Amino acid sequence: MSNDISKQIIQSFAEIAKDKDIDKDLLLSILEDVFRTMIRKKYGSDEAFEVILNADRGEVQILHIREVVPEEELTDEVQEITLEEAQEHDPDLELYDEFAQELDIRDFGRRAVMMARQQLAQRIREIEKDNVFEDYSDRVGEIVLGDVYQIRNHEMLVNHNGVELTLPKDEQIYKDRYHKGDTIRAVVKEVKRHHGNPSVIISRTSPLFLERLFENEIPEVFDGIIDLERIAREPGDRSKVAVVSHDERVDPVGACVGMKGVRIHAIVRELQNENIDVINYTDDKHEFIKRALQPAKVLSVELSDDGEHAKVLVPADEVSKAIGKGGVNIRLASKLTNCEIDVYREVEEEDDIDLGEFEIDFGPEVIETLHEIGCDTARQVLELDEEEIVRRTEGEITEDEAERIIDIIAYEFEDEE
Repeated sequence: MSNDISKQIIQSFAEIAKDKDIDKDLLLSILEDVFRTMIRKKYGSDEAFEVILNADRGEVQILHIREVVPEEELTDEVQEITLEEAQEHDPDLELYDEFAQELDIRDFGRRAVMMARQQLAQRIREIEKDNVFEDYSDRVGEIVLGDVYQIRNHEMLVNHNGVELTLPKDEQIYKDRYHKGDTIRAVVKEVKRHHGNPSVIISRTSPLFLERLFENEIPEVFDGIIDLERIAREPGDRSKVAVVSHDERVDPVGACVGMKGVRIHAIVRELQNENIDVINYTDDKHEFIKRALQPAKVLSVELSDDGEHAKVLVPADEVSKAIGKGGVNIRLASKLTNCEIDVYREVEEEDDIDLGEFEIDFGPEVIETLHEIGCDTARQVLELDEEEIVRRTEGEITEDEAERIIDIIAYEFEDEE
C-alpha cells in the first residue's frame, strides 16, 4: 500500500479523533471496519484478508492471504492461488502453503479511497454525536457557563466547550437581556435526539437552576447540612424556598441569607433581581401555610379534610401583603404548600352585618352558597370582586348576580354612613 496515502488517511483522522476526544482503540476499530468494507465491495468477501494498522507510524497493511493449490483444483480465486502464479512472487512456496500478498490502496481505485475517507468522517461524526448526548445526559441538573453566539426570535444558541446548547424563549427569564458574546449561566434541563442529532436544552427559569445557585453560593447547602425541601418560583419576579437544617446549631434561613444578605444577593443578581423568600420548613401544614404567606401576618388557618384547600384569616391591613402584587404571593404560597389558599380579611363584628339579613334581597339559596365559600358577613363579601365570587362558587353565582350582590351590600353600608 502507498505509505503516503495510508499516512494521510490515518493521520488526518487521528487528529480529528484527538480533537473530538475519541478513544484511539475505537478509531483503529473504525478504520479497520472501513477498509474491510472497501475489500468486500471489490472482492465480495473479506475472509481472506488481514488488515494491520499502526496508528503511531501512520501505516496500514492489507494482506491478501490465499492457499496455494494445483491449477486443476482452483475453484475460488479470492481464497486460492495456483502454484505457478504464487512462485512468481516466492519461488520457495509449495502446494497448500499460505501465500500473503500486500495490496496497494491504489488497487481499489480513486473512488473507493474517497468513499473510505467519507465513511471515516461520517463514523467520527456519529461518535461525536453519541459522546455529546451521553456527556450532557449525565449533566442534566448541572449549571453550565457558555457564550451567547446567536439570538433568534424563539431561542438563544449558546456555545459551551464547542457544543451548541439551546435556550428556548420560555426557559429565559423575561428580564434577561443578552447580546452576542455575553457569558450566560443556565442549568441543563433536557437532552434529546432530533433526526439523530443531540439537542441540549438549558434553562434559567427551572427551579433546578435556583437550587443549583443555592448550592454554589451557600456552603451549608452544598455540604448537605441544609436541604432545600421545596421551591416555588415565578422567574424574574419572586421565589419561595423552604429550607431545613440537619444541624441544630445552624440556622437554615440565616445561613442562606448570609451576613447583611450577601449570600442571597448574589443569587438575586443572577436572577435579574428576583425576590427570594427563604422560610423554615415544617411538617405542620397549618404552620407551614402561615410561613409560606410571609411577610403577611396570619391569624388562623382552616384546612379542608383532604388538606388541599385552606381558608386563611389575616388582619384587614395585611390582605394586600398576603395576596401580593398581581397575586404572586398567594400563588407561590399555594405552590409551595401544595394547597389552594383563599385569604379572608378580619373584620370587627360591630362594623359588619350578618349575611342572613340580606335573605329577602338574595334568597336563601344564594345566602347558603355564600356561606359555603366562607362569607358569613356583608364585609366578607365586599372583600371579593365579581370574578372571585364566580370562581369560589364554581359558577353557581353568575357574574351578573355577583355584581348585583356587591352593589346591594355596598349601598347598605353607604346608607348607614
